[in-house]
Parts: sequence; C-alpha cells; structure tokens
Amino acid sequence: MTTRVAIITGGLRGLGRGMALGLASAGIKVLAVGHIDTDLPEMSGRDNIHPIVADIRKPAECDRVVAAALAVFGRIDILVNNAGLTFTYIAPDRFRRAAPQKFWEVSDTIIQNVMDTNYVAADQMARRVAPLMVGQGWGRIVNVTTKLDTMNKPGAIPYGSSKAALEMATEVWAKELAGTGVTANIVNPGAGANTPGMAQEMRDWSRDGKAARLVEPDEMVPPLLFVVSPAADAVNGYRFDANNWDSALPPLEAAKAGGRPAGFVLHPREDPAWAR
Repeated sequence: MTTRVAIITGGLRGLGRGMALGLASAGIKVLAVGHIDTDLPEMSGRDNIHPIVADIRKPAECDRVVAAALAVFGRIDILVNNAGLTFTYIAPDRFRRAAPQKFWEVSDTIIQNVMDTNYVAADQMARRVAPLMVGQGWGRIVNVTTKLDTMNKPGAIPYGSSKAALEMATEVWAKELAGTGVTANIVNPGAGANTPGMAQEMRDWSRDGKAARLVEPDEMVPPLLFVVSPAADAVNGYRFDANNWDSALPPLEAAKAGGRPAGFVLHPREDPAWAR
C-alpha cells in the first residue's frame, strides 16, 4: 500500500483528519483537502500528507484538487468522500429543541449548501477520479454517509436527504464499476462522532440522563484500511460502521461480521462470495 495515493475531502479536521493520519501511518500518500485556512498548519509537515484548501462544491476546484494530487504524487488510487455539513450547521440548537425542526423551516441557503457539500461535491470528485482509476485497473471510492435510521428521522432534512443520495449513488457506482478493478463502498461512524461542534452538542444532550457515546475519528481507520487494501478487491457496494467493527478479529472476519450492502433495497441476508 506504500505506493498508493489517496484524496480525502474534509481531511483537515474531525473524521477526515483521523482517516488521513491513519492512512498516512500505513504508508499511503494522502492529499488532505479542507476548507478552512487555519487548519493547514496543524497538518503541514507530516509524513505522507499534503494538505490543501479547496471549495469542492465548485467544479473548477475539484479539477484543481485532482491536478494537485497528480502533481504532488503522480497518481490517484483512493478517494474518500468525507466532507460534509452536519446538524450543527443546519440547526445549531438541534439537541436542545423541544421538537425537531420542520423541513419548511430550513432556509434555501442551508438546503443548497448541504446538498452541494454532502452530495454534489462527492459526485463531482468521483466522476473526475473514476476514469483514472478504471484506466489503471485499480481504485477505491469510499463514501461517508450515515446510519440509515438517521436519514429518515424528523428534523433530518436536508442532512438525511443528502446522505441518502450518496448512499444510493454508492450502490449505483458499485454496479457500474463491477469488473473494472475499482470499487465503491461506505465507511461510517455508525453513531454520533467526536468532531468539532457535534461533540459538545452531543455531550450537552443525553437520553435517559446518559450521555451518548461518541465515535472517535481513529475508529474509522480499521474499516477504512480494510476497504482500501488488496484483501478487499472483491468487496464492492458494501457499508461498514466503525462502531460495529471488531478490531480484535482479523480484518476480513470483522468485515464479514459487520458489513451489509449499501443502499436501501432489502437484500437477502446471505454471505457474499468475498465472505465465504
């Protein structure tokens, strides 16, 4: 894997930072893409990491990110679509409200920004790197969506809608990439994550007087390393939740135990060929 190159969006903070550091520690070269200039210094000067700032909601900026990866590292093998706007952007008081925010209470600007960041940017990045990966006969597209029952909760608009779009896109991309050597899969926290903003909100809010356990960014690394490894060459169109990943098991066994097909169709519960 030390010859591989990854692009991670939202890679300068939170889950993305954790995944960038995890891949870099495994020897993978990482172009970590963020959107805030002040996040650059903390990620600069690290082995195997090249941090940049870009607004990947804009097509030209996606072109610039791809060009930067090729200029710095010479190839692109892995794309992790992690950049996202969450509930703390949509409704900063979400966990303190007496009732969930209604969909008609969300502004046009918030709807547009969330959809552009959470879905459109991921789509734009995937469409730019997929031809390169198919051409070289190997690649990994990894999307970060969310729990299925988070997408359809009252108050989830537009976060849930944007992640549902990316969830279904993953299933379609996987089908269209089948046989090319390129795969599309999902790695999720599986629960609330200890990321800037969200962490404090989740700590302030609790169910039955008990604070919810937050998934740490470095918990994303074991399932991500499996998905991007040669051991996962046959794993395509699956989702893995970090909070259900048993790192005490060998990676393939952990994947068998915790994986499920991406998308919303009620697939029959049977072991895929890669899990037999």
